[in-house]
Amino acid sequence: MKLLTEYFEKQKELFEYFGYVEDWVVIPLDDATEMFWSLDITGNEDDNTCRGEVSYAEKAEDIGDWDGGGDWYSAVIYTQRFLPKFIFRGKDYTMVSADTQCDGNKFLMIFDNSKEVKDSD
Repeated sequence: MKLLTEYFEKQKELFEYFGYVEDWVVIPLDDATEMFWSLDITGNEDDNTCRGEVSYAEKAEDIGDWDGGGDWYSAVIYTQRFLPKFIFRGKDYTMVSADTQCDGNKFLMIFDNSKEVKDSD
């Protein structure tokens, strides 16, 4: 089936862009490229010592705004022994292994690097 073949070819290109190698568990992709996002982590994001969370929202000012009434979301960095790291940065996009802690959903969330909200400290 041509459509299925093309799908897997594109998925392979996407994984190659991030340097991601699927192993043991198939984690679904989530297109979060329209969202503003921020990481709150400890450890090294370039290996499997990274722990923490990713927050994301439609507006940058809503991220982490507990009292402002804005809609923002967060997911715990999804860690597994079979992954060499959990955050995969590319030139223009970043893929984060994330556990929404809702209904067992885990995703490889893809964010646009130009929408990363960095800590001002």
